[in-house]
Amino acid sequence: MGRLSGKRALVTAAGQGIGRASALAMAEEGAEVFATDVDAKALAEIAGQGIETFVLDVRDEASVADGVIRAAPDVLFNCAGFVHHGSVLEAKDEEWEFAFELNVRSMMRTIQAALPGMLERGGGSIINMSSAASSVIGAPNRFIYGTTKAAVIGLTKSVAVDFIDKGIRCNCICPGTVESPSWHDRVKALGEQVGSYEEALRQFVARQPMGRVAKAEEIAALVVYLASDESAFTTGQPHIIDGGWSG
Repeated sequence: MGRLSGKRALVTAAGQGIGRASALAMAEEGAEVFATDVDAKALAEIAGQGIETFVLDVRDEASVADGVIRAAPDVLFNCAGFVHHGSVLEAKDEEWEFAFELNVRSMMRTIQAALPGMLERGGGSIINMSSAASSVIGAPNRFIYGTTKAAVIGLTKSVAVDFIDKGIRCNCICPGTVESPSWHDRVKALGEQVGSYEEALRQFVARQPMGRVAKAEEIAALVVYLASDESAFTTGQPHIIDGGWSG
C-alpha cells in the first residue's frame, strides 16, 4: 500500500517539469492520478503509467468544471504558471493581466470547482505552486512573477483558514530554481542578453547556496508529503524548498 492509496489526485500543468514529476510520484505512491495540461502531446509520455491524462485549460471555466467532474479529486495540485522577466519599469499591462490570470485566478477557479466535492466527501488537500521569489524573497527582474506568487501565498492562507474545520487543508510550495524545460528556455533567453548560455547558467546557479538548482523530483517529494495523511496537521503554510536561497 502506497502513501496515497485510495486518493484521487488532479494535477495541472503535468506535461513537463514539476507537474509531470509530481503526477508520476503520486501515482507511484498509489494515487489515482489525473494529469492535465493544455498540450496533449506533452502528456503523451506519462499516459498509461497508472495515470489518466486529458487536456484541461485552467483559464477556461468550462474546461476546469469538466476536469473536476471527471477527476473528483481528493488532492488538487495547482501547478500551472508562467514566468515573466523584467522590473516594474518594463512591466506591460497585458503581461500583468496574463500573469494574474494564469498564476493566480486559475487557482481560484480550480479550487472553486473542486472544493464542494471535497467538502461533501469530508476532506481534501489543496497544494498551490508559489515560489521563493514572492513575499519570501525578492528576485532580480521578476517583478510580475514575484507579485503573482506572493498573491498565491495569500490565497493559500485564506482558503486554509476558511475551511480548517471542514477537513480541508491548503498549502503552497515555494521552490527556488528548478531544472525543467521551461527553465532551460529562460536560461537561453538570458544567455542572449549576457553573451552566452554558459554565462546565463552560471548566473542562475550562483544564486543557489548549494551550487546547483533543484531537480523536479525533489519538489515532487514535497507534493507527495502534502497530499498524504502524513501532513494531516499542516495547513496554510508556504513550504520553502529553495536550497537555502532565502536563508
